[in-house]
Amino acid sequence: MAGRAPLAAITGGTGFLGRYVIAALRDSGWRIRLLVRRDPTHPQLPGLDAEIVMGDLLSDAEILRRFSADADAVIHVAGAIKARDREVFFRVNEAGSAALGAAAAEAAPDARLVMISSLAAREPDLSDYAASKRAGEDAFQKTAGRPATILRPSAVHGPWDTETLVLFQLAQRRFMPVPDLPEGRLGFVYVSDVADAVRTFCTAESPLPGIFEIGDMQHQGYSWRDVSLAAADAMNRTPTLLPIPRLIWPVAGLAVETLARLTRTAPMMSRGKVREMLHPDWGTDPSRLPPRDLWQPRIGLSEGFAHTVAWARDQGVLR
Repeated sequence: MAGRAPLAAITGGTGFLGRYVIAALRDSGWRIRLLVRRDPTHPQLPGLDAEIVMGDLLSDAEILRRFSADADAVIHVAGAIKARDREVFFRVNEAGSAALGAAAAEAAPDARLVMISSLAAREPDLSDYAASKRAGEDAFQKTAGRPATILRPSAVHGPWDTETLVLFQLAQRRFMPVPDLPEGRLGFVYVSDVADAVRTFCTAESPLPGIFEIGDMQHQGYSWRDVSLAAADAMNRTPTLLPIPRLIWPVAGLAVETLARLTRTAPMMSRGKVREMLHPDWGTDPSRLPPRDLWQPRIGLSEGFAHTVAWARDQGVLR
């Protein structure tokens, strides 16, 4: 039908990054279809007009086919970032991605395929999470029967992200703990820049399959000290940095992992997560950046942190 708006089928739309992806495509005139387990209503997306398919990546094949049917783009944002064990990571990140790819192959054979992975997938031997993200990339493309655009973002941050709030809370203290890892480099990327990258790959003149690393303008990343000072500056504080020796972190990871096992919870900190943290280079690879004439980041770390602190104070989350 002439003039019909394109349709984006999006997983993970109730999550932090997913809501920004929805907003970016909706504001560009796309129709939105969401695969969700709960009501996607959220103050970040007032008046959201979206087709809702109730289910998840582990739903039966018919639900996933209905979700994918006739989409112009299938955008896979959903995934497990913490889990009780390796099996759960792989069930969601690999098996779930495989099921979605198979549904897209059958119900949307001409759709653009865009998957949000993680920079951790570059180092699959570090953790169960990293291994499951790499396996998910492969499974999604294998069952879809064609290459996809795989976006591997650095650490994503911005307003509505609750995971990085602890950094700003630590910056309020007189002594701010920081990992004593002078060789370590951390990549960051502002959330709206990632969403804009998704929109850009969906609307490009022709599909661009491949693996692309998504970071901010400081491709080599930041030191732990740089990140801590940027958080303190955003809070208008000047704490004394308290270096925490490298040897302490594996012990802390084991302790948190053990406690989580006893309480049957999914820990954010684990021995695998510590190995990721101790890895020396999480900057972006210049050879895997998107073409500069297609997409470039707009917001750096300090500006992004300032936006997050302003939002958190407005919400009463930070003082």
